[in-house]
Parts: sequence; structure tokens; C-alpha cells
Amino acid sequence: MTEPETNRGRTRSGAAITDELVERWAREAEAGYEPERLRPRGRPSMGSGPATSTPVRLDPELRAAVEQRAERDGTTISDVIRDALRHHLDEAS
Repeated sequence: MTEPETNRGRTRSGAAITDELVERWAREAEAGYEPERLRPRGRPSMGSGPATSTPVRLDPELRAAVEQRAERDGTTISDVIRDALRHHLDEAS
């Protein structure tokens, strides 16, 4: 009878991380990686420099409207807010 595998969690796709999988990853790492095949880490840059996060409070109706617009446009809430802010600033100039 074989011993049960140690619970090592799951991958992003939900697959169990087994001893066999860990050994395969170790062999791959020991063989070396080609840097151009590795995925870049972190968020893509925005504009001329690193972006900052700015919390904004929205009333429930405005939040719902932003969510609906993002869903309708197939984009994110952040993109809708950035676009609205840019438009407002362009109009104010």
C-alpha cells in the first residue's frame, strides 16, 4: 500500500499539486528556463510611469451605473472610471 500524498494545495487551474507534479517542476527548474518563454510578472505599465491606486467612494447608484457600463462595454470598472475622469478633465480644459 502506498502512502497518501501530502496535501500541497492546488494550481491556479484547480489541479491537485501532487508529489509527481512537484518533481516535474523541480526537473524543469534544474534544466533551466529560457527567459523569453517566462511570462512577465506584475501589472502592465500605464502612461509615463508607475500607476498609483486612489480609493474613491461611490454611492450605490453611481457604483451600479459604473458596473453596468463596464459590463456593457466589456471592460473593467477601473477603465470606465479612468475614461470618465479623462473626459471630464479634457472638457474642463
